Amino acid sequence: MSIEIIRPAEQTVPLVFASPHSGQHYPNDFIAASRLDPLSLRRSEDAFMDEVFASALEHGAPLLRAQFARAYVDLNREAYELDPAMFEGDLPEYVNTKSVRAAAGLGTIARVVSYGEEIYRDKLTFSEAKKRIDTCYKPYHEALRGLVETTREKFGVCLLVDCHSMPSSSSESRRGKGQNDMVLGDCYGTACAPQIVERAEQVLSEMGLKVTRNDPYAGGYTTRHYSAPKDGIHVLQVEVNRALYMDEDKVARGEQLPHLVQQISHFIRALVELDRKVLLDSI
Repeated sequence: MSIEIIRPAEQTVPLVFASPHSGQHYPNDFIAASRLDPLSLRRSEDAFMDEVFASALEHGAPLLRAQFARAYVDLNREAYELDPAMFEGDLPEYVNTKSVRAAAGLGTIARVVSYGEEIYRDKLTFSEAKKRIDTCYKPYHEALRGLVETTREKFGVCLLVDCHSMPSSSSESRRGKGQNDMVLGDCYGTACAPQIVERAEQVLSEMGLKVTRNDPYAGGYTTRHYSAPKDGIHVLQVEVNRALYMDEDKVARGEQLPHLVQQISHFIRALVELDRKVLLDSI
């Protein structure tokens, strides 16, 4: 299985959590085609984010997580957001080759890991990219769409929380206010009701965390693509500074991880306790 949906015995709240970048499966043929060692390949992982948000189940919400690595397929992109320089021959016309992200090496099939190191020894074939998209990308987004739609059908609304982590070196706001512990992305107020992000920021700040909105991460493909507040679907992207819970050099769990898990559980509880009228009023 390329994905896993972890469900509570019964979903009791209109929330869905997704962890698209915490997968740790690296196929052998992918490793063989790479010029990087396994640890370097893991630099792109939002490592352990599925563990950080695992308490979603205790609060009555499902958690969707990818099992394959982000360097293999990036789920927070369009399906065919590809850099033509990576591939042998021409790409089909339906491929988005003009993407700024793909040009930077961070398309659906990434050319580089987070620190800019080139992944592949040789160029890829489009058939290889299509195989990954068909077997990994599409099942994930079919599952995510299903969770969002069934949640909205059951409760009238849905809040999707897209769970990510950021390197500590990339956590500083563009306005130069120092490193952030958390960045909340709502696409500059368009992806979810303002009361949601206000409450999220309040709760995290009260725990002593430094929080900012949309800077430097306003929300990726998932936040933009799934959000439809007027139709009852709200999306909030949460970026967590990796220095809070892990050894970034070793890509290993840190001693602080259990404390962060407790903080995130408190954060989830606050989202659960939001008056559902807040969500419904946006429709």
